[in-house]
Amino acid sequence: MIAHLLAQQITQLFIIMCLGFLMVKAKLLSSKDSKTLSILIVYIICPCTILNAFQIEYSAEKAGGFLLAVCSAVILHILLFAVIALLDRFFHFKRIEKASIMYSNAGNLIIPLVTAILGEEYVIYASAFLVVQLFVIWTHGKSLIEGRKSMDLKAVVTNVNLIASVLGLMLFLLHIRLPGILGSTLKSVGSMVGPLSMMMIGMILAGTDIVSMVKGKRIWIISFLKMIVTPLILLLIMKFSGIASLNPQGATIIYISLLATMTPSAATVTQMAQLYDQDVDLATGINTITTLLCIATMPLLTMLYYL
Repeated sequence: MIAHLLAQQITQLFIIMCLGFLMVKAKLLSSKDSKTLSILIVYIICPCTILNAFQIEYSAEKAGGFLLAVCSAVILHILLFAVIALLDRFFHFKRIEKASIMYSNAGNLIIPLVTAILGEEYVIYASAFLVVQLFVIWTHGKSLIEGRKSMDLKAVVTNVNLIASVLGLMLFLLHIRLPGILGSTLKSVGSMVGPLSMMMIGMILAGTDIVSMVKGKRIWIISFLKMIVTPLILLLIMKFSGIASLNPQGATIIYISLLATMTPSAATVTQMAQLYDQDVDLATGINTITTLLCIATMPLLTMLYYL
């Protein structure tokens, strides 16, 4: 049942990506307009999504579940570093390739997917993964894509999405609910993250040579590693680790963290490549292929987890 609902939601988001593609091909917008969407998503929509996720009633059970979700997210990122370091010995990844395997499109997909297949009450556990990934992607990920050896800690502590995560967690722990109209506004703006992100990807895709982008063997290898090999390794380790037994809802909480790693290559990688003048075509190509593959791989991995 969960796998079926998941496939439906992913298909809907892919259709939205196609709409962005058609808008550019019809000359109603240009591919360059996608940069405006990137800025809106990173600096306005994502922070609203994160803040809204923490606007739930506090309980000891939810707090314990959130702690387990944070721990599982940290473990998964450590495992990702180890797996990618091992694979790098054989495949000698480029910077964009490594970032595309490491970082998943959880920021844009995990909240709408979890809401649709499990319910809004589980979104806080998805947010735990986002908090961890936000910190890692804006430290390691940013320096990796820019080609810098040092990490810009100032960029981390002033990052609007990390600030939103800390603020949202404080509001949750202090049992503070935002006033009705403000809370409704956050929810409305945050709900746009999935559709607008996919629309942006479609617009970028319309301005590239798709045939040249996807005909190379290398890009399919990277996509295969991202969508099948890496998440399968993580799934098997977490499934048999026994960590889910630490909480009554542990199996579902661990699944949500794993689901985040099963999502396609992060749209943030494409956005950063665009912002820092890196290989946008490569990032977009990997994102496109992994988005296509996820229609099949995410439901199949979900079925495997629940066997």
